[in-house]
Amino acid sequence: MTALAHEVTPVVDNPVPDLDEVLWQAWKAMDLPEGYRAEIIEGAIEVSPTGRRRHGVLINRLRRALDGYLSGGDHVPYQDVNVLHHRKCWIPDLFVAPAELDEIPDEEDLGVDAAGVALIVEVVSPSHRGIERDRVRKRREYARAAIPVYVIIDDFDGEGTVSVLSAPDPEKAIYREEHRVPYGTEVIVPCGPTKGFAIGEAVTRHT
Repeated sequence: MTALAHEVTPVVDNPVPDLDEVLWQAWKAMDLPEGYRAEIIEGAIEVSPTGRRRHGVLINRLRRALDGYLSGGDHVPYQDVNVLHHRKCWIPDLFVAPAELDEIPDEEDLGVDAAGVALIVEVVSPSHRGIERDRVRKRREYARAAIPVYVIIDDFDGEGTVSVLSAPDPEKAIYREEHRVPYGTEVIVPCGPTKGFAIGEAVTRHT
């Protein structure tokens, strides 16, 4: 009797896409109602509403001040633009980048590459999740992306504080330098195109 040799075809499992890719594809497919935005932050898609009146007042005061400070230079402030980094997406309250954003496009033309962003500002939202997002998780994300300066304007830290974080360490997801001052005290941006810009009571006042 002759034994027949059978060629066995190996079974190959379909590769499972990694979480970042799954989130990326889901984020791109989202169709949100007006007034909401979606971001990818530390392994999750987060949907949040646009800010309250006070939130808008603070950001617009800061933007007007930055417009004047940066006038004539090659950087300007922006709002409502996606900032992308390795399948992560953030929509900062404000950021500073080259005046010609086409200089720093992302590969899929969905926003701008975080590598070209000089400064990001977040105004802390009132909810527990919003506070934790801006103070903790976005702080880590922006450090991982090596954003040179992260500014946090926080109505909910005591009587209000402004923190300027710089010298990011992407490997540790931390900022090595932090200057945190109460409202009414000026804090200075230490580096980049906004170096020397002071954030003080003109921005943070309540009236």
